Amino acid sequence: MSAQDTALIVVDVQESFRKAPYWDASELPTYIARQQALIDGAKAAGMPVVQIFHVDTDEAFTLESGLVRALEEIRIAPDVTFHKGVHSALVDTGLEAWLREHGIRRVIVSGIRTEQCCETTTRHASDLGFEVDFVTEATLTFPMTHASGRVFTAEDIRVRTELVLAGRFARITTVEQALSPLSKAA
Repeated sequence: MSAQDTALIVVDVQESFRKAPYWDASELPTYIARQQALIDGAKAAGMPVVQIFHVDTDEAFTLESGLVRALEEIRIAPDVTFHKGVHSALVDTGLEAWLREHGIRRVIVSGIRTEQCCETTTRHASDLGFEVDFVTEATLTFPMTHASGRVFTAEDIRVRTELVLAGRFARITTVEQALSPLSKAA
């Protein structure tokens, strides 16, 4: 694969999340650094960058809120932007058609939330026949509490997401591996 047939998908990296009751900024600086390195590297390689925004009826996720825009720390000049109303960026958005029209065969998935919209988009892209790199370090998530009361940390969730995606739906990569199409990832 090359930069010409690969696209970076940046999922839901938006200000809306700051208003969510589960927002936790403790891992934000590390995430921002890795997400920005991925965006900058994709642009430098001539790879198209696709920005996805989640829009729904939750006040912070409505277009009228003014929060459906990139996180303030992120510098991004996407080649194209799509809005979605469900977890997968490939449902009713026009993204699949755009990828195919541009000869894209491989997608690199990054963004917010690791186990929700990033994972769902990854599975969907794989099922549609795209090769997928999942860049866990360029995803962000938040602790979650199971019905039993057990708290799963963001790290627990990332490990679980890698477990269920690796080898079945995606290559799990670092930023550097994703930007080097000929490298072998875990």
